[in-house]
This record gives sequence, structure tokens and C-alpha cells, in this order.
Amino acid sequence: MRDAVVKAFDINDVEHNIADQLEKEIAALTPSAGDDAGSYAPPANRAAALPKYVTHLDGATEIGRLSAEAVIREYEAAAKEIETMGQEIASRHEAITASVAGMLEDVRTTAAHFRNEAKRIFHEIESCSAITEEVRTTCDTLKKKIGVRIPPVT
Repeated sequence: MRDAVVKAFDINDVEHNIADQLEKEIAALTPSAGDDAGSYAPPANRAAALPKYVTHLDGATEIGRLSAEAVIREYEAAAKEIETMGQEIASRHEAITASVAGMLEDVRTTAAHFRNEAKRIFHEIESCSAITEEVRTTCDTLKKKIGVRIPPVT
């Protein structure tokens, strides 16, 4: 056992290993000169790409660019919400249209029933009127035959 050499750890090696590891981790987190600032941000905080209908103007300052980007993103988010709302309204419209189509059929049926009833009453009134006229004519004829004069009712 004495022949086996056990090497104790060297504190300088440990310090160098720790320093190397920290430098690698810091380099991975630090953006290089050509990196976009949003590329190393957490995914939840990364800015989305600009919409295709806008581009930065040459000569715009960094503050101007960032301000313009913030505003365009808010407008774009609102536009997307408006489109979503439009889709929801269109879906509701389709459901309402289907419901209205059924209701319109009921309305047409009811209107047809009213027309048939009006026609029936119309013919009944005219029939009664014709019968009344016939009765009046018959009564006048009978009065003439009988020869009795009945004073009119006033």
C-alpha cells in the first residue's frame, strides 16, 4: 500500500476549472456585437418580429426604433383581437341566421294561416250578405203579395 501514491487535489487546478466554467457560462449569456438584444432574453420577453407591412427608416435612432416597435406591436395585437372578434361575430351570425331561417318559416306559416282565415271570413261575410239580400227580396215580394203595408221602423 505504501507504493501506491495518492495525489491530493491541487487548489489551483480547482480554481482554474471553476473560472473556466464560469467564463463559458457568461460567454453563452452575453450577446456578441452582432447579436440582437432580444435573442438572449427569456422566450416570454422576446419581442416578436415586426409585421411585414412596416420597416425601419434609415437614420432612425435606437429610441425611435424601440418606440415605433412598441407602438406597432400594440396596434398589431389590437388588429389581431379585432380579427378574432370578427370571427366570433361571424360564427354567431351563422347561428343567428340559421335560427332566423326557422323563425321566418314559422312567420310565413302564420301569415298563410291568417290569409286563409281572412279568405274564409271574407266568403262568409259575402255569403251572409247574399243570403240577407235574398231574404230582404223575398220579404218584399211576400209583402207585395199579401198587400199589407208595414210602416218602416224608425
